[in-house]
Amino acid sequence: MTTASTIEIRAPDLGRFEAGNTGIPYVASWAADAPGPHALITALVHGNELSGAHALIALHDAGIRPVRGRLSLAFVNVQAFETFDPARPKASRYLDQDLNRVWSAEVLDSPRQSRELARARELRSLIQSAHLLLDLHSMQLASQPLLLAGTLEKGRALARQVGFPATIVADAGHRNGARMRDFGAFADPAQPAAAILLEAGAHWARASIDVAITTCRQFLAALELVDPAQLDRLGPPPAATPQRLIEVSHAITVRREFRYVRDFRGLDLVPEAGTVIAYDGDQPVRTPYPDCILVMPSRRLSPGLTAVRLGREVAL
Repeated sequence: MTTASTIEIRAPDLGRFEAGNTGIPYVASWAADAPGPHALITALVHGNELSGAHALIALHDAGIRPVRGRLSLAFVNVQAFETFDPARPKASRYLDQDLNRVWSAEVLDSPRQSRELARARELRSLIQSAHLLLDLHSMQLASQPLLLAGTLEKGRALARQVGFPATIVADAGHRNGARMRDFGAFADPAQPAAAILLEAGAHWARASIDVAITTCRQFLAALELVDPAQLDRLGPPPAATPQRLIEVSHAITVRREFRYVRDFRGLDLVPEAGTVIAYDGDQPVRTPYPDCILVMPSRRLSPGLTAVRLGREVAL
């Protein structure tokens, strides 16, 4: 059984992708003659989340190219990734600050400096040029894979269109900074650009690679950006599975010393409203309504970080 610390996959060699073809290191992009949207797939926003890197390598090796529009593939926080050590796999999430908490104009235009901010600024124009984004991530704990679609209908619509994995989470993000998925036009209801974020399963589980590759396949198939014969090089489409939508109502932020009352693993269903699921200091954290679902309970529990998101299933 895969646990939070089981290392089933290796850190791949990314050296052959450094030059890219865009002028931005580790970014490749191809345009078709026929018009269409610019689709961007990103991996390694967190340097220790290896499954997305393996998925992008699979796309490169399969020679996936668009028949319309543009397709771009980006390995993001390569500097952090290069410090990955299987003996300390959590340490390479980032170097100076979480690169998935800096995606606002206020932060990017500020005088602040870090290695993650430098990379975000280098990638900014690429992110802003994308009409559709799939950002590949993985989880601390073994749990069902999720598509995080944001609060806007356009994100949910994109997740429904992709259709895999089957569980969609509509969430507003984190108090300690904006994610790439919520940057600029992606979070503007007046603009059509849309983004989704994959949580593929446990960080270093072999199955997370398969989920990431299949999600890329289905993302490109849904957009009709790539010839189906090319997509078949990535494997067959997944079996059709009914989708479900979980709408997050509360993101519980750590204030002092946070501890769960039991070992929640993710998508746990708590039937009764008012059930104590954790304590923050001496303050109980209770479920706000019946049939409350715990989304991605974290083991990173420093003050200011998100401990867990609370949601309920709603109609698609």
